[in-house]
Amino acid sequence: MDEMDLLIDLHKPAFRQGPGGDAETKRAISLSGLSGRPGLKIADIGCGTGASTIALAKSLKADITAVDFLPDFLSELEKRADAAGVLQHITTLAASMDGLSFEPSSLDAIWSEGAIYNIGFENGIRSWRSFLKPGGILAVSELTWLTQERPAELNEHWSREYPEVATASTKIAQLEANGYTPIGYFVLPEHCWLDNYYRPMQENLKALLEKYDRSEMARSFVAAEQREIDLYEQYAAFVSYGFFIARRLPD
Repeated sequence: MDEMDLLIDLHKPAFRQGPGGDAETKRAISLSGLSGRPGLKIADIGCGTGASTIALAKSLKADITAVDFLPDFLSELEKRADAAGVLQHITTLAASMDGLSFEPSSLDAIWSEGAIYNIGFENGIRSWRSFLKPGGILAVSELTWLTQERPAELNEHWSREYPEVATASTKIAQLEANGYTPIGYFVLPEHCWLDNYYRPMQENLKALLEKYDRSEMARSFVAAEQREIDLYEQYAAFVSYGFFIARRLPD
C-alpha cells in the first residue's frame, strides 16, 4: 500500500474527483462559444472518471479525447459514458498531462476541471497552447483566492499545498502573458465543493479506513483530507475554484 493506492481507492468510486458541477460545466460551455459548432475536437485533460467529459459529450456531441494518467479512472469513465449513451463521442488516453502528443494546432478546445494544478497553472497553459488551433478555447478551473487577504492558517495551508494559488487577477494576467485573451470567468459556488465533492468523499473516507485496517498510513491520509474539508467549511468566503475561459491568440 502507498499513497497512490489510497488516492485511487478514495476517488475512483466518486462521481467527481474535485469540486465542480454539471451546471457549472454548462455555464463554461456557454461562455466559450463552442455550442452549435459541428465537428469539434476537444481534449479533456485530467478527466478522472469523466464527470466533465460526459457533460461535454452531452452538450456538444464533439470528438473528445479524455486524458488521465490512471487507467483505473479511464475504465470507470468508459462504463459511465456507455451508461449515459455518449461513449461513441469519447476516446480515452492514458497519459501524463505534461507529456501529451497531440498534433500542433489540432484541437478546437482544451478542457481541464480541477486538474491543471498537477503541473502548475502557468506551465499548463503555456505547454498546452501549441495544441490549440488559433482561436481555440482553453477552459480550466483552478484554485483561486477570492480576497487579497486571508486568515493565516488558510493561507499557510494552501500556500504549502499549492504554491501557485493566487487571485483571479493574477491568473488572468498569466493567460494574457502567454498568448490568450480571457473571455469568461466565474467562481464555483459552495455546493460544488460540499454537496458534489466533500460529502461523498467523507463517506468514502470511512470505507477507506476499514479497507486498510485503520493503518497508520490510512489514518494519516484520512486526517489530511478531513483537515482540508474543515478549512473549506470554515473559510469558504476566501477560496474556491475559479473557472477561466480564454481564447488562443494567433502567433
